[in-house]
Amino acid sequence: MKINSFSFQGTNGAYSELAGKNIFPDANSIACKTFEEMFDYVRNNKADIAIVPIENSRAGRVADTQRLIPESKLNIVGEYFLEVNHCLLASSEASMKTIKFIKSHEQALTQCRNNILKNDKEMVIVADTAGAAKIVSESKSIEDAAIASELAAKIYNLKIIESNFQDANNNVTRFLIMSKNPSELSPNDENLMTTLVFQVRSIPASLYKSLGGFASNGVNITKLESYVHPQGFDVAQFYIDFEGHPDQKSVKLAIEEMKFFCKHIDILGVYKMSDFRKK
Repeated sequence: MKINSFSFQGTNGAYSELAGKNIFPDANSIACKTFEEMFDYVRNNKADIAIVPIENSRAGRVADTQRLIPESKLNIVGEYFLEVNHCLLASSEASMKTIKFIKSHEQALTQCRNNILKNDKEMVIVADTAGAAKIVSESKSIEDAAIASELAAKIYNLKIIESNFQDANNNVTRFLIMSKNPSELSPNDENLMTTLVFQVRSIPASLYKSLGGFASNGVNITKLESYVHPQGFDVAQFYIDFEGHPDQKSVKLAIEEMKFFCKHIDILGVYKMSDFRKK
């Protein structure tokens, strides 16, 4: 599939843009203010795909995207794992000694908290990491610094004071690659993943029974999340990732059994498993 452009949520230099550039280095990136706008660009053929953050190894699931994906009318066609490298960025004249304020998204500040406190700096929360880099670039103050990506440093002409500024190295964000058209994969292909959402019937042990077919047919579920459906607090929706293709015999049997206990099942995509999972 030829990709000429991708949309992402955030300011230029965001980790979502970095992920997209890593996957599709020759594609144009389109910054969007909201996740809804990001999906709209793909639906309206203004972008070929959307790069969608779904979970982080330290911060957990991205609640907004998990809620919006089922309603996006797009298909998941791939996944990508980005190992996050938080960089401390500042103007060319600044140094660790001159810096007093470090600005970034709340999660980035939390992930670098020990290093910030060790260096006796004040934390300032802003909307996103790349936005912080833009603010620091425009202020030109030697007292201001930002925590953002290496890409943001290049875009906003900032100096990297310290790379890998995070407190722990195990910081990975998983992104979904979403398109208007589904992937064309065969049930015979290896290393496939399927993502679906479902709602269970209001009967005792319905969740347990709906998932029983996966166990009895040897289908490996790699992720299970629940969240409140927009209809109300009494309606729970479940999101699962599992290995295999819906048309493989074992998976087909598991889904058929699932239907007895669910009032709604929606397959969101079938795609190749990332090599990162094999590490």
